[in-house]
Amino acid sequence: MYQLFYYPRNASWAPHMLMVEMGLRHELILVDRKANAQKSESYLKLNPTGRIPVLVDGELVIHESAAIGLHLCENHPESGLIPDMGSLERPIFFQWLFYLTSSLQSELMVYFYPQRHTENPDEATAIKRAQEARVTDMFALIDRELKGKNFLVGNRISMCDFFLFMFAHWASDFDKPPLSLEHLGRYLRNLAKRNSVVAASELEGTSLDIYR
Repeated sequence: MYQLFYYPRNASWAPHMLMVEMGLRHELILVDRKANAQKSESYLKLNPTGRIPVLVDGELVIHESAAIGLHLCENHPESGLIPDMGSLERPIFFQWLFYLTSSLQSELMVYFYPQRHTENPDEATAIKRAQEARVTDMFALIDRELKGKNFLVGNRISMCDFFLFMFAHWASDFDKPPLSLEHLGRYLRNLAKRNSVVAASELEGTSLDIYR
């Protein structure tokens, strides 16, 4: 049985949705961020970066959300959540996965923690405002990509879709949230009806009311 160390709506959410989508037996272990448990000695033995999530698979311990997702998809190829080796869709899958987790997520982190990117506290608000504009442009690019499409890669759901849903939800409070974009908004509303998204969200206590 897999063990996923998580906190609601953190970067553990996408791997959680993936496990539910695949029907995998798993145990959720809450890491209490409010008590800074991700910096505790016991947790740092699992993940020396002090971040959430961590996946334990027998003797294997993995951190980094995208690495966890890829491990799950490759362990369970029957799920079809990663394109087959040699298919034309496989490099496109990696293109979007890396864009989402290396570019979009990184820019979102600056938005959420602007104080970490300046030595002058008075600049934090300006950094946050600039980052919102940058990330909004990135969602606009994805919105154009989704025109006439139900999924980000190919004609079936993939790991990328669960990560995009998570990141878009994080940006729900933007002045121009992802949900307000024509194609991305349609896409997010459809994903929010998917059984795995609904079930994982309910278990984490995350409301999906904004997608109705």
